[in-house]
Formats: sequence, C-alpha cells, structure tokens
Amino acid sequence: MNLNESMGFVETFGIAAAIEAADIMLKAANVKVKTVANADAGLITVFCHGDLASCQAAVDAAKAGPAVSGNCINSHSIPRPSQDVQGLVDKHIGNLLKPVKTKKPKAAAKKADQTKK
Repeated sequence: MNLNESMGFVETFGIAAAIEAADIMLKAANVKVKTVANADAGLITVFCHGDLASCQAAVDAAKAGPAVSGNCINSHSIPRPSQDVQGLVDKHIGNLLKPVKTKKPKAAAKKADQTKK
C-alpha cells in the first residue's frame, strides 16, 4: 500500500454477508480487498484499500447491500493510515485469505506410504 492510499473496512456478522460485502466493494469502486479477518463469534471484517473516494464509495455500497444491511456491525474509512496501522492489520489481525497448511496425521501418512508400495 502506498502513502496516498486509504483503507476501508466493513465488519459483518456471518461469512455470507462478508463475501457479499467483498463482492460489492470490488464492483462498486476501484479498490482491492486487502484482507478478511475473523474476530470471533461470527464477526468477519473485510478490509479494502485504494484512494479515499473509492474506499468510501466501496464501504457505503457494501453497507447498503441486501444481506449486509441487516448484518453490518461497523464500518469505517481511514485516509492515509500510518505505517503502524498498516503493520497492525498485516501482522496481528489475521487473514482468512491465506492458505492453511495442514499436516497429515502420522498414521495416515504411514498408511499412504504402505499403499504406494
């Protein structure tokens, strides 16, 4: 994110409302979805970035979405957030978009190796 970009976010209740919010944000304005964070108990926040007018338009459009309107908990736009805020979002809030690495249980890995032989 460069120095002139802004950050917008919409907090929803439920994954369906969060997906719809992200879809509406991307279609309504020239923004990119930066991260999707899961707080707890079904609260999911969609973060976007772009210029201030685009972020504000994306957030306003997402709040007005059909499924989001009843499930929108909070929303906000931050013009030119400081690097500390950006670091907080990148490192500490979490991200549902990152692939999850799973390990095979040892018993399943042994069984898979035996069937290959």
